[in-house]
Amino acid sequence: MELVTQNFQFLLTGAYYTLLITIVSMFFGLLIGMIVAIARLKGNWFVRNLAKGYVSIIRGTPILVQIFIIYYGLPDFGITLGPLTAAFISLSINISAYLSETFRGAILSVSNGQTEAALSLGLTPWQTMRRVVLPQAARVAIPPLGNTFIGMLKETSLVSVVTVTELLRSAQLLIAQYYVAMPFYVAIALMYWIMSVFFSSILNRMETRLSKAY
Repeated sequence: MELVTQNFQFLLTGAYYTLLITIVSMFFGLLIGMIVAIARLKGNWFVRNLAKGYVSIIRGTPILVQIFIIYYGLPDFGITLGPLTAAFISLSINISAYLSETFRGAILSVSNGQTEAALSLGLTPWQTMRRVVLPQAARVAIPPLGNTFIGMLKETSLVSVVTVTELLRSAQLLIAQYYVAMPFYVAIALMYWIMSVFFSSILNRMETRLSKAY
């Protein structure tokens, strides 16, 4: 493990990019996913089917193929993206399809009676969604959102194929330099595990607080 100790700073830099990609992709995935979920629930026939088609296509194709399309395919149309930007976009799009289903299920879990009561009090549909439905849906959505976040943390390793130097890519570069694999793979496995446990504990606390609030 001496090689790991000597190159630990380099691995930490890779871990930083792993966290950065996870957080940024999750943030934009949440925004897109919420829009898609509301479109499927509240949109007209065309918007609902457009959102449904989006979810079907993204969930029905491998994330690795989506990464290749964004990074290697778009240049055919004159759109060239940097590795990190391509990672943000591809992972955000992919995760948004799954998050939209989480949000849709959470919103549907709120009884229609509460929506009708809010509307009868003079709230607009948007105010009803923002002040009544979404706060209650958030409590239902937190556990699956946490699982999705942890999954995204590990799936960032896939962007190593487009030369993003995240945690896995950092290990691969060190392996190519020293011709020793096991210490580096064990080290990054432990680092992924530590990050997963850390964020799981945070999400569990959030879930507990939301449960006490209702």
